[in-house]
Parts: sequence; structure tokens; C-alpha cells
Amino acid sequence: MQLTFQSRVTKSATLAINEEVAALRASGEDIIHLGFGEAGLPPHPLLMEALARGASRNFYPSTAGSASTREAIAEFFSRQRRLPTKAEQIVTAPGSKALLFALMDATKGAVVLTRPSWVSYGAQAALLGRDVIWVDAPADQGGFPDPDQLESKLIQATDSGIIPAILITTLPDNPTGSVPAPQTVHAVAKLVRKYNLLHISDEIYRELIHDPTMPIVSPADVLPDNVVVTGGLSKSLALGGWRTGYMRVPDSSFGARLAASVVAIGSEIWSAMPAPVEPAVEIGVSDNPEIQQRIADSAALHGTVARAVYQIFCDLGVACRAPEGGFYLYPDFGRYRDTLLSKGVTTSSELAHHLLRNHKVATLPGSAFGDKPENLCLRIATSMLYGSTPEEKLAALAAPGQPTPVIRSNLARIRAAFSALLSPDA
Repeated sequence: MQLTFQSRVTKSATLAINEEVAALRASGEDIIHLGFGEAGLPPHPLLMEALARGASRNFYPSTAGSASTREAIAEFFSRQRRLPTKAEQIVTAPGSKALLFALMDATKGAVVLTRPSWVSYGAQAALLGRDVIWVDAPADQGGFPDPDQLESKLIQATDSGIIPAILITTLPDNPTGSVPAPQTVHAVAKLVRKYNLLHISDEIYRELIHDPTMPIVSPADVLPDNVVVTGGLSKSLALGGWRTGYMRVPDSSFGARLAASVVAIGSEIWSAMPAPVEPAVEIGVSDNPEIQQRIADSAALHGTVARAVYQIFCDLGVACRAPEGGFYLYPDFGRYRDTLLSKGVTTSSELAHHLLRNHKVATLPGSAFGDKPENLCLRIATSMLYGSTPEEKLAALAAPGQPTPVIRSNLARIRAAFSALLSPDA
């Protein structure tokens, strides 16, 4: 039987590098894994106990989520984010990625993305056959488009017959680890209102701001009628494999219609968030002191290690935004273009490949995040440096401001690898 295949995308770059590293390690290679955005920490015992209690829940919950779960998430938004929220504004799913895709599918028009931005935004737009309007981020920020360039690109698109419909941003950002300034969020909000865009604010890393006193402004704080907030517990509580996604829609007739469309799409694709996970989600979004302490310790640990790797790049003279949230860095090796050219490296993809094959360090190229291939940028994830056993990872959490021997050893290997990469003699 002869079949014809059609594919608009390849496997997600983040999942692909994780599988490649696993295969290399299985073959005996000792790899420093800076390529995958897994939170790298064990689940809290309270969450594991809740999951165990939920194991007998073998029924299909509502596609939008069980009433108690939606109420718990609504209370989280009202309490933690200071956004008054009703349960009817919440939709859950097996991961926020599914919700992002459904939101795109439920609307029409072009998608506006920041360059660089998370790998799946552009891929999902391609799956749906949507035009993408790329807008650079401010040089010292990430996750949000440069406001002046944004308006120019919106005008150009409209003049050419492309109708902008959705803007997707991250807060804090993947891949740069930075946070947009409040004035940037306000300036972008004015353009969202002016051009009547749906603004999807991906806030999956929101609880992992390194400095808890840092002023954070969400698009939903500024323009609630135009903003959908997506999130989950995969990063803040390291539950990536449990698939815990949720979204908050505006409290309006538009929001209700949008939620209904997403639920209809979900009913045909994922059915519901797994029922056994829901009790853990309810605890994970609660104000339980142990859970809140785990999140705070995780944010502090991620910040400590991300800043340590950032310092390595600074010492080597590599341009890089300072990390402010999550566990990512986005160094630009353009200063070393001539040195890298002598090693056969002219693109970010070649740079990532050279690092993995010659220095045993796994990263992702900036081109996977929508950046221009010739820009010698890498996305660095620092969250897999805490150890290989639960005991090592818990030891890192116990003193989040003081790197453990395992972390210090990994940092030394990273410094040595990048020093060799950038040395003209190595």
C-alpha cells in the first residue's frame, strides 16, 4: 500500500534533543544536558500522595475540568495573581500546549510572535496553516515584541492583506529567561487594543520569578478583556509528565464563547485532563504553606544556578540577557564569529551540533526559536544540573542559594567546555 504523507512540522526541538541525549547517555556518553526545559526536581510528597489518592478516579471528567478543580484554579488566580476569577473562566487540559493549539484553532487570522519565542508557537501556527508575523524583542528584554516594531509590522501585514489576530507572549520568557519591563507591557497593550488582537499570555513560568520583590505586570492586569492567560504546574512544581494545563479567559461574553470553542475542540482531541491528576492540581494551586515553600525554594534554586551560568558567559565575553525568571539563558556568540568560522560553524544549528559532538554539551540552536539561522545564539536550560538522583536534587533544594558539589562540578564542566569552544587553539 502506497501512502502519501504531509507534514508541516518536524518533531519538537526540545523533545528531540532530550531523546538524543538519552540515547547518547545510554551508549556511554557523559553529556551535560542544557537542552531540555524540564524543571529537574522531584514532586513534593503532598502532590504524590494526592496523585495516589486519585488513582481510582478512572472516569472521564468534564472536558473543561471538574468543578472542584476549576474552582481551585479560579481561587488561585484571585488570590495569587490578584485577578478576580470565576470557575466558569477556567478550562483545563493535559498540558497548556494543548490549550495554546486549541486557542489558535478557535480563531482566525495571522499569529504575531516575538523573535525568538518558544518552539511550539510557530510550529502550531504552521500546523494550522496560519501566517506568522515575526517581531524582534527589545534588546534587553524577552518574551514581548518591541512596541515600535510591532506597530510597523502590523501595518505592513494589514497593507499586504494579512489580518493579524493573535499575539502570543511569555512571562517570564522562554528562551531568554528575562521579564518585560512594565512599560513594555503597557505599550504592547495599547497596540493590542488598537488593532483588536487576542493576546495569549503564556505564564507557565510566572511563579518562578527569581526576585520575589520584582515588579511584574501581566497583560491581563492591563487589558483583561483581550487577554487569555495560560499556565500549569509543569515548571513551578516540576510536574511536566503529569500534564497539568489550564487557561483563564476574560469575564465576558467573548470569553465565554472562546472557552466554549476550546472545550469543543478539546472534546474531540484530548477529552479531558486525566482525572487522577486533578486532586494534585487542586493542592498545587492552593495556599498550602509546604507547597508555597517548595515553589519559593525552586525559584531561588533556578535563579542561583541560572545566574552562575550567566556569569560564565559574562566572564567569556559572550553577550547574554541577565536571567530573571525560569531557568533559561540565550547567549549570543556573535563576537566569536571568526573563531567559530575556523571550526566550520556559521549557523546556530552548526554551533549546537559542534558543542554536542566535540564538547559533550547539549543545547538548542536559536533557529529552533524562530531566530535567524546566522545569528549565533543558543537556548541554554540550566534546570538539569542539580543531580541525577532524588537525593542530590533534594539536597540542592535544601540550600537553594548555595550550589551543591554536584552543581559546582557541572558548572566547572560548562566553563571548560565553552572556554574550549571559544578558544582559537582548541
